[in-house]
Amino acid sequence: MTLRHDWSRQEIQALLELPLMDLLWQAQGVHRSANPGYHVQLASLLSVKTGGCEEDCAYCPQSMHHPSDLDGRQPLAVAPVLERARQARDAGAHRFCMGWAWREIRDGAPFEAMLAMVRGVRELGLEACVTAGMLSDGQATRLAEAGLTAYNHNLDTSPEHYGRIISTRTYQERLDTLERVRRAGIDLCCGGIIGLGEGPEDRAGLLQVLACLDPHPESVPINALVAVEGTPLEEQPAIDPLELVRMVATARILMPHSRVRLSAGREQLGREAQILCLLAGADSIFYGDTLLTTSNPAVSSDQELLRAAGVRVQLEGQALAATAGR
Repeated sequence: MTLRHDWSRQEIQALLELPLMDLLWQAQGVHRSANPGYHVQLASLLSVKTGGCEEDCAYCPQSMHHPSDLDGRQPLAVAPVLERARQARDAGAHRFCMGWAWREIRDGAPFEAMLAMVRGVRELGLEACVTAGMLSDGQATRLAEAGLTAYNHNLDTSPEHYGRIISTRTYQERLDTLERVRRAGIDLCCGGIIGLGEGPEDRAGLLQVLACLDPHPESVPINALVAVEGTPLEEQPAIDPLELVRMVATARILMPHSRVRLSAGREQLGREAQILCLLAGADSIFYGDTLLTTSNPAVSSDQELLRAAGVRVQLEGQALAATAGR
């Protein structure tokens, strides 16, 4: 399987526009080679600091620019976060992801608490992921020293459509953050969202930026917009579930060894559409009743879904082996 980092937008758009059966056939071939046995990693996500974010992302109910802002909640302390991580581990999760609604990481006590959380999650035997906006080289180094597995920083959409969604941070600033994370030796978790009013060329543009990163992001979350009341995109219509299947399949073809994470918007999908996404190359799902501030399928529903699909949950040793090979 040849890894490429020179995909053109035209090549990617041609993949996205293939007849669905042909696209799934190609994605299946890549996925079965890269992920023999169909193992799926379970990741749990917790909002540590909710609301009051200085960014104006049009899809986000945590922005202080929108009436939907959820500010007023106190950030969680270290002990409750680690208890939630322990519960997630006991329910079968392999990765514990923690989110702070910040434009950039705050030094001082908040950052020291973040480092303590990362160390505690790793001591529980879980992979640890953080999403907290921009960060400095020094902060990235300290997170790496604390044992952080991955840092999430999504690109959201194409460079051309980005300005219609966010005005408080540039696309280049997002890319600069990814570079700082890479230099520190931390894995990248970086993907995007469909359903933001973008065109087909924007979906191809997003995937092109991701697929031309060298190395590819170790984790690529594919999200569908959850339109939240009080955000500028609250009236945005829901996507056709097959469009999400197409994004997952194309991401798998472009980035064979990345984890393609079926992320936000999954609750709006039927069981059959979720199984199609697994078939198309998704090898990780967020697992638990909440994703930051939006709902997610119940743990029991996900367990039944994976049983129905005949997909194996990735065991801890397998997860570590797979990560080491990426």
